[in-house]
Amino acid sequence: MVQLPIYLDNHATTRCDPRVLQAMLPYFTEKYGNASSINHIFGTEAHEAVEQARRQVAALIGAAENEIIFTSGATESNNLALKGVARMYRHKGNHIITVATEHKAVLDPCKRLAHDGYEVTVLAVDELGVVDPQCVAEAIRPQTILVSVMLANNEIGTIQPLAEIGRICREKGVLLHTDAAQAVGKIPVNVDELQVDLLSLSGHKIYGPKGIGALFVRKRDRRVRLEPQIDGGGQESGLRSGTLAVPLIVGLGAACQLCRELMPQEALRVKQLRDRLWQGIREGLDGVRLNGHPVQRLPNNLNVSFAGVKGEALLLAMKDVAISTGSACTTARLGPSHVLKAIGLDDELADASVRFGLGRFNTEEEIEWVIGQVIDTVRRLRRYATVWELRPSNATV
Repeated sequence: MVQLPIYLDNHATTRCDPRVLQAMLPYFTEKYGNASSINHIFGTEAHEAVEQARRQVAALIGAAENEIIFTSGATESNNLALKGVARMYRHKGNHIITVATEHKAVLDPCKRLAHDGYEVTVLAVDELGVVDPQCVAEAIRPQTILVSVMLANNEIGTIQPLAEIGRICREKGVLLHTDAAQAVGKIPVNVDELQVDLLSLSGHKIYGPKGIGALFVRKRDRRVRLEPQIDGGGQESGLRSGTLAVPLIVGLGAACQLCRELMPQEALRVKQLRDRLWQGIREGLDGVRLNGHPVQRLPNNLNVSFAGVKGEALLLAMKDVAISTGSACTTARLGPSHVLKAIGLDDELADASVRFGLGRFNTEEEIEWVIGQVIDTVRRLRRYATVWELRPSNATV
């Protein structure tokens, strides 16, 4: 028996794993010290818990523990990376490169920097959402100080050729940042293999709590320096002042530890569920299109356009299934997804797109139920869609 409603919006946020919650609970009521007050047992316990979490986060991405800075989430991490590098290295140049399909947490800070006098180049992607590393190389100038390319897209799941881009940036002496909020915990991530200098991640995308994230800042090979964006007590190596949220940090560490242990089998299981969902939709409906790279994509991502059906209408008609039409951070904005537009979809097809985000707690029974619901709902909506009724019977999406 399938229990409703079914949650398939794991790109927006994930359920906090009960094991993560159990790790956090003592630091709310029993071990409640300030991690900076290390002259007594309460502060020492908190400090030790923070450092343990720092090691757990570092281990998941192949970093050193002193390269992890705790933040409130990936948005803050992105802002600290972009603005911190821009202002620290202003004497070297004022040019930043990013990609059209980035999350708004990267694109909007870039707009802010452009307003402040920096030059920003936004690179296009192909129809699968992939940026050509050669285009990155050609865009780098003597004034370029930073390239920011997300590892895996939050809407269409496409994984970028980041290791090749990292090699190019390293050869040209340019820093590389990646927003890896969707990739960490879902696919193997190693900062040395990718040759990134800064990496952003978030707790609530990996079955941890909301309100906590981290920024990897490279100290090996070449030391990356940032101008702080929050001044105060000098916590987190002076890069992010403020009393540390010990329970949340513990939760992030526990979530990273679980991902490290479970990722190989979890990624395979979730991918099988995702593939079954796409197979069922494709077999039951015509006029459907997969958005994003068919192979180089996150194992839990499925973004589909249903010709003749508004994505919002499909969401409203499927009240027992939690899915989305795009990034949760931009759903209040009018107009089609900038990611889908960047890969060449017209407004009509972009508006007909839905994102399924599978996760740790989804089951085969849920996926089979969702397949039936999607097919029945799309067929019903299409009966009322004049545009669909007038399409030639041999038309393709």
